[in-house]
Amino acid sequence: MIIPLTDLKIQYEGIRDEIDSGLKEVISETNFILGKQVSLLEEEIARYIGIRYAVGVASGTDALVLSLLALGIGKDDEVITTPFTFIATAEAVVRVGAKPIFCDIDYKTYNIDVTEIEKKITKRTKAIIPVHLYGLPCDMDGILTLARKYNLKVIEDCAQSFGAEYKGKKTGSFADCGCFSFFPGKNLGCYGDGGMVVTNNEEIAQRLRCLRNHGSITKYYYAMHGFNSRLDTLQAVVLRIKLKYIDKWINQRIQNAKLYNELLSNIESIVTPVAFSGIKHVFNYYTIRIKDNKRDKVQQKLKENNIAYATYYPLCLHLQDVYKDLGYKRGDFPMAEEAQDE
Repeated sequence: MIIPLTDLKIQYEGIRDEIDSGLKEVISETNFILGKQVSLLEEEIARYIGIRYAVGVASGTDALVLSLLALGIGKDDEVITTPFTFIATAEAVVRVGAKPIFCDIDYKTYNIDVTEIEKKITKRTKAIIPVHLYGLPCDMDGILTLARKYNLKVIEDCAQSFGAEYKGKKTGSFADCGCFSFFPGKNLGCYGDGGMVVTNNEEIAQRLRCLRNHGSITKYYYAMHGFNSRLDTLQAVVLRIKLKYIDKWINQRIQNAKLYNELLSNIESIVTPVAFSGIKHVFNYYTIRIKDNKRDKVQQKLKENNIAYATYYPLCLHLQDVYKDLGYKRGDFPMAEEAQDE
């Protein structure tokens, strides 16, 4: 028996009838692009997050790109973010012509270290992108305090944190924009690529709707250079069905994480995920730290027992070949590099 990293088959079996019926309905209506299921999902997600507007897009990466553009960030601007994340976070910054400025992470949370951010701010800094890694919210109070002090935009990368909460509010509801990924392996995932941006700003929401649809609000009339980044109606119906179960599934993840923490608590070389009062960690990934150079040994044992695993992330972004031109070197972000190795 092989134990997969993410078992979407089991999840599908539990909601098979609803999924099959919903997909059949969309196919029979033949309204595959920005159909009514998309607008209904946008309303439901906005309500769930506790925010005014939600705009469905083609992926979590596009959510970041379009948010940056909607906030007017582009050529020669600087955006501060973490090097310990999936490449999409920094990739989006580069795609709009701006420069990613990396900042080290906190040893315990693996999220961006708020005490280090201010040192990275220059006259060119326009925004901060905190990443709620693995489902654990960042220190949003500290980040927003800095943003107000220096008049910076904030874009939350919520790709791994759907349903997570910081002091009673959902991630995505704090910043100028919150960006979600619906990649199949996420807490809330569709059956392909999909993403969404949430915001409380009507003007930003309108720009996002225009940008996702070739720069057009009225068909064949174009107000700006845009993209083809529309959330498929088929994906929207899948997400609407799953959204009904998301809190139940998240609670199951939290209970599983507590069990793992208990079972692993007495193993000296293993550091389990942290939890803080007032913060809801949704465990998109249950990630352990393995010290004393024992990670390879643990991985080998898992492999021998047909248990799937993954390393998130084996090489920080500042050490990747694609970002050599930024001039970073090993040792620049010691906490992030320690995390990549453990």
